[in-house]
Amino acid sequence: MRSETIARNYAETLFVLAEKGGATQLYADLLDAVAHGIAAAPQVEAVLMSPRVTKAQKAELLARALESAPRDFIRFLGAVIKRSRQGLFGPMAVEFQGLLDQKLRRVRAAVTVARPVDEKFRKQIADRLTAVVGKEVLPHFHEDPSLLGGLIVRVGDRVFDGSVRRRMTVLRRLLLTR
Repeated sequence: MRSETIARNYAETLFVLAEKGGATQLYADLLDAVAHGIAAAPQVEAVLMSPRVTKAQKAELLARALESAPRDFIRFLGAVIKRSRQGLFGPMAVEFQGLLDQKLRRVRAAVTVARPVDEKFRKQIADRLTAVVGKEVLPHFHEDPSLLGGLIVRVGDRVFDGSVRRRMTVLRRLLLTR
């Protein structure tokens, strides 16, 4: 089975567990924190992936690090470690976030701009995208000076390219074909 499928299965299981407890956002935040914490600390990742450290020790390490987390979440982490799937915490967090976004009827968008934009303009872009897409849009902004101006928006498989660079390319093609 592919690792994405396995990560999705674990995320779905945790999502059902979180829904029952009414703590979906909390579980999303905790799983994201675990995934980012492991990715940010190569020593922790080395310990979790080491065959020299027992599974019980690995589970205990995470349980101690997350003392205030709900018991069901800690049990879930232990089950993941018991099955040697701790290398999938990152993909699990992504899949869980996708399930939460689906539940809350929201989508994530990558917005590429030519230069930094202020908070007011970011809000305007988010509001306009929400109106166009029909769901709440959570934009993530990136800068690319080669756009010259305008912006490029990716929402799932759809790309909206309103950049000056694209307009200049279209104009160039038009002039060269005449």
